[in-house]
Amino acid sequence: MTYLPFQIYHIYNQGNNKQKIFFSHDNYLFFQQKMIHYLLPYVDVLAYCLMPNHFHWLVFTRSEACEKSNFIKPRKQYLETNFDDPNPDHQQNLSKAIAVMLRSYTRAVNLQEKRTGSLFRHKTKAKDARIEGLVCLEGPNRRQFFKYGNEYALQCFEYIHQNPVEAGLAASSLLWPYSSAKVYHGNQTALFCNKPLTRYLLFS
Repeated sequence: MTYLPFQIYHIYNQGNNKQKIFFSHDNYLFFQQKMIHYLLPYVDVLAYCLMPNHFHWLVFTRSEACEKSNFIKPRKQYLETNFDDPNPDHQQNLSKAIAVMLRSYTRAVNLQEKRTGSLFRHKTKAKDARIEGLVCLEGPNRRQFFKYGNEYALQCFEYIHQNPVEAGLAASSLLWPYSSAKVYHGNQTALFCNKPLTRYLLFS
């Protein structure tokens, strides 16, 4: 996935072989702190849900997210050609941040659980919620985020929050403590979700 600036993305990953990635309440809180540290420099978080063996984020990218980092993507051709490639394939800042975050979390959990090896699937997936043109906060089309009748981002927002209910872990999305569902009901303070931006993008 090549990220574009000022765009909504649904980003998700799960445990390798669908194994657990959260083993305790503290693991969920630790992961959220990692999100604050690694994601917030590059995106606004619109919604999230952390499940025992996977996670979902709905984010809005900033321009910094899409800039090239100093990290070169691992590719087979690098093993077959000179490493002094004049046009190395640099990873974007957001992709690098996610990769570093998951590796850091994995090291901590592996130490905690006395395990080794990968915790997450190799590739973190992202779906582009852009339907036509970039999501735009300004200009004549600022309220025309999607084609008429296509509300993918809003549907994704609801889907993310309904995950615990669908999995039988909670009777209501509001009863699951590891998602942003309660942030949008009542006056609960958002830990790191950008509530005003979410309402503007999805509910205006």
